[in-house]
Amino acid sequence: MSYIPTEVIEQVRQVDLLTYMQIFEPEELVRISPNCYRTRTHDSLKISNGKWMWWSRGIGGYGALDYLVKVKGHSFLEAVDILVGKASVIPAAIIPKQKAEPPKELVLPEKSKATERITDYLFSRGIDYSVISYCISHGLIYESLPYHNIVFVGYDGRQKPRYAFFRATKPSRIMGDCPGSDKRFAFQIGNGDSLVLHLFECAIDLLSYASLERMAGRDWRADNLLSLSGVYSPKEKLEDSTVPMALSHFLTEHENVSKICLHLDNDSTGRAATRALKAILPSRYEVRDEPPPKGKDFNDYLCIKLGIPKDKTRERSVER
Repeated sequence: MSYIPTEVIEQVRQVDLLTYMQIFEPEELVRISPNCYRTRTHDSLKISNGKWMWWSRGIGGYGALDYLVKVKGHSFLEAVDILVGKASVIPAAIIPKQKAEPPKELVLPEKSKATERITDYLFSRGIDYSVISYCISHGLIYESLPYHNIVFVGYDGRQKPRYAFFRATKPSRIMGDCPGSDKRFAFQIGNGDSLVLHLFECAIDLLSYASLERMAGRDWRADNLLSLSGVYSPKEKLEDSTVPMALSHFLTEHENVSKICLHLDNDSTGRAATRALKAILPSRYEVRDEPPPKGKDFNDYLCIKLGIPKDKTRERSVER
């Protein structure tokens, strides 16, 4: 096929990979959860929710056409030829193009011109003033009205706010995600050119690690720092676990990352999450377990280092 009409290309692009494999390569499919499969030949190639990702190679796509080109090694013309030939046999695989869902509309609290409350709150938890100042000036955190909560903001690639978490700065346990938050765009501070990613359960631990790095005289903005925006709970069988949404999205957007440092909690949940991630993350990544040397989490460790007495047991159990 030397010339491919545009309408033919659009048609074959609608052949979803799962349907294609169920009919033509059923022996390749291994079900690992109700809505997720892997292939027998490539156990790191996962198919879920209309998309597929070959984690060990760091490549992915949406349909059978991408699979035939990127995994099977066919040229684009060959792949189209294959699908055109099979389309007459499996018309069910040619599905109408679905209208993409609009992104969630994030509802952010009103912003206060003042920042004293959030600065005092973070400083009381040991966060370095320069780290606080950086986050405020870059719009990563702000003080809201009317309650003067601290709001942690996550952005997409176009610097549009897509995620936000709020927490009371007064002695209370009021906290939660703002309406319309998309956890793929969790709170992060990054250097996109870095090969290293540091992973945390929550934003406070991320800022605590940044403060510790500054105390040690290191550049805390040299690498990528990412929060999972909460506890990651793996499956009972670790190999059935899926990569957290925020981490999966980050790795898809930053294919240069080769080293992932896990800074999760020193409790049963954090240890289980670490074991799961070490088991399911592709072998192309160097995955290191680097929990806080002391305390339950990195904010505990920072407070210990600074001599700040703090009983955060109930606070953290709700936050996470």
